[in-house]
Amino acid sequence: MTVKTIPPIILASSSPRRKELLNSLGLAYHIHPSQAEETFDPRNSPEMVVQKLAHQKASDVARHYEQGLVIGADTIVVLNGEVLGKPKDESEAFQMLSRLQGETHTVYSGLAVIDADSGKECVGCQGTKVLMRPMGADEIKAYIATGEPMDKAGSYAIQGLGATLVDKIEGDYFTVVGMPVALLARFLHQFGINVLTVARQS
Repeated sequence: MTVKTIPPIILASSSPRRKELLNSLGLAYHIHPSQAEETFDPRNSPEMVVQKLAHQKASDVARHYEQGLVIGADTIVVLNGEVLGKPKDESEAFQMLSRLQGETHTVYSGLAVIDADSGKECVGCQGTKVLMRPMGADEIKAYIATGEPMDKAGSYAIQGLGATLVDKIEGDYFTVVGMPVALLARFLHQFGINVLTVARQS
């Protein structure tokens, strides 16, 4: 039986959590972090913003290749219509977490897969609601002191110590981590890659 050759897969991100998610699917890939400037129109909907950012990253990397599937992803945290990005410093992290505590916010993860050869692309996103438990100032400062919040949208990581801050979620956990895995599998299937078959062969 002839085994179909899988095209090269390029992850346009150096995010450890996204690497772990791709590893969990048994996919062979290499990393080429995007250098695209992450700009967006704040008047656009969160869904449009996060899809545009993911597409910017994938497009920036795809132009360097003649073949291969480039995966771009981006995650934003939205509270009462306001996008909360990565904190600039500990003071901003404290402000974000103080606003999020006791409240429900939405995490959106955008995903783009671009075929560098044909230019075919799939772009989409998913959103998940997250309820963060009430916290006092001392607890927030203790979490910030771990260093975990400093490179995370919304100043927390649900896959790390930030899990202790979350009461419940409504939606896809992996969207909060930073890459909606089921959506990625659907996109890859459109390029002829069945992740279940790949897992069985590995």
